[in-house]
Amino acid sequence: MAEAAPQVPKTMSAMLLTGHGDVDKLQYRQDVITPRPRPGEVLVQVTATAKNNTDRKAREGLYPTKGKEEVTSFAMGGSPTLTFPRIQGADIAGRVAAVGEGVDASRIGERGLLDFNIYADERRDINLTPDYYGHGADGGYADFVVVPADQFHHVSNPELHDAELAAMGMCSYQTAYHMMTSASVSAGERVLVTGASGGVGTALIQLCRIVGAIPYAVSQLDKADALMGLGAEAVIDRGDLSTFVERVLATTDGKPIDAVMDLVGGQMTDLFIDTMIVDMQGRNSYPRLSIAGASGGNISEIMWTRIYLYQVQIFGVSHGTREEAEQLIEWICSGALKPVLHAAFKLSDLHNAERYFVNRGSNYLGKIVIVPDAQWETHGAPFALTTD
Repeated sequence: MAEAAPQVPKTMSAMLLTGHGDVDKLQYRQDVITPRPRPGEVLVQVTATAKNNTDRKAREGLYPTKGKEEVTSFAMGGSPTLTFPRIQGADIAGRVAAVGEGVDASRIGERGLLDFNIYADERRDINLTPDYYGHGADGGYADFVVVPADQFHHVSNPELHDAELAAMGMCSYQTAYHMMTSASVSAGERVLVTGASGGVGTALIQLCRIVGAIPYAVSQLDKADALMGLGAEAVIDRGDLSTFVERVLATTDGKPIDAVMDLVGGQMTDLFIDTMIVDMQGRNSYPRLSIAGASGGNISEIMWTRIYLYQVQIFGVSHGTREEAEQLIEWICSGALKPVLHAAFKLSDLHNAERYFVNRGSNYLGKIVIVPDAQWETHGAPFALTTD
């Protein structure tokens, strides 16, 4: 039997996704049965959950794999695992409220961060059929969530607020790190980071510096100070596409980019490749493109002769591995990685948070987090969105 703390209620508040569609498919309920941990699991009282673009894409059914007009759920393991109703939210911070059989009761009260993956097996070095909490199982847009005990990692860094901890969640940071490890990014290499002001982009900038690589950020110039404060060597505005490659090379003193971390796709992909193949002499490694997003469009036109003649290596990235998650937790605990938290919203206000996320303006940088209403005063109010 599970050992439960006395404060665990029979019902809880949660935001239920009831089907594919707009935000009206998200229904706030206050009578959802509180889950109970099974053997090897912990019940986590959620204090903050970061918002990710995958929440919106899963809700709208925007993971086509055959035709560009296809509406589908993420289903890399075979059949779709997104069933309704579903509680979304992958990047969960909170405290252990109860433990299942086989889990040490001393963990009750422990603060931690979830490795959001639903792993198909125990392998630590590979993850071929990625699924995640908030999609294939209920996530953190609720007062409580049940997760595997060994994937809820204790974070001992007392300087991090819970909302900041959620902003460093694995959906962004592990994806960013897997983009780099897939492409074998190493010290001294020049790395172009696209979509640099978002959660994965800001993570990439910091992670490049940790491994000794030199990140060049593609973003709006009014975010240059903030991005350079995170470690960007320079910030290049997308601007006029006809001069984009020239402007990138101007920031590198004419030296080619070694690897591109692409979150944009669309018509930009070919230009990103151009920044790597302008001069192949004197290179120490192949040009590499890691792609983990398509915010600029799901279809790119590329001449394959350019790919094979210039030996461009392309890596599709989705999620990451247990090993990478554990390394990230070490860096979070040590303070090597810093949170980039934009704002917090109440769980009951998720509709507005979703709209804000889609229509975010030029001042947006990093992550927004969703805080259960019962936790708002402690963990959300200090980071509430301001209009100043």
